Amino acid sequence: MPCECQWGLSGLFVGIVIVLAAGVFTFFPVFLGIFDYPWYISLCWFWFILGVVITLFGAVWEFCGCQAAGRWHNAKARENDDDAAPTPYVMISA
Repeated sequence: MPCECQWGLSGLFVGIVIVLAAGVFTFFPVFLGIFDYPWYISLCWFWFILGVVITLFGAVWEFCGCQAAGRWHNAKARENDDDAAPTPYVMISA
């Protein structure tokens, strides 16, 4: 069975969350002047770049259609047989 994971959407959302978190942590040394250590700023840049890379990979994965068709992908289209007539229903009177 193909993998049911949504790598493209997960990459987009996780990457955006990481970028936003890096922005929040960058707020402290830039605007408040606390945690103004070079290693802290380097870590903020690392997390920002990591988030951007994950977001870009997620976008490329999603836009290129690399996701394999899973169990629910076009399930109704596979079940629907246009050649066969629908099953007639009989009304039962009481």
